[in-house]
Amino acid sequence: MSVNVRAMNCRPEHVFTVLADGWVFPTWVVGASRMRDVDEAWPAEGSHLHHSFGVWPVLIDDTSTMLEWDPPRRMVMRPAGWPLGEAQVTIEVKPRGAGCVVRMSEKAVRGPGALVPPPLLDLLLHPRNAETLRRLAFIAEGKADGA
Repeated sequence: MSVNVRAMNCRPEHVFTVLADGWVFPTWVVGASRMRDVDEAWPAEGSHLHHSFGVWPVLIDDTSTMLEWDPPRRMVMRPAGWPLGEAQVTIEVKPRGAGCVVRMSEKAVRGPGALVPPPLLDLLLHPRNAETLRRLAFIAEGKADGA
């Protein structure tokens, strides 16, 4: 499992406003390159985001399923990008002063990725997820500033 933590200068509600807008998913998730569709029920539990990851001409269509949606505290999703497999991503947000702290954890749960030793997987995921949280912070903090 890979875990990243970032302090953000916004309220937890601002983070969840970004998470609730499925169409901006590729803006903050490193590797997601385009949205194909967002279920009308998103972000309700059991709803899906249909996106692609990679760079043209090597794009893989992916679907992420919301497993748990508890704003402004926690969300859990399951991205599935076969042939690589499936992961479980948890984002937890806690207020801290005028801002918040966001904790993102990711683990491979099915497919070839689940066979990779956790320390090696963390070496691959940690830098990617640090940038993902950085992008999420830019958007959420922008919403807090009224942008």
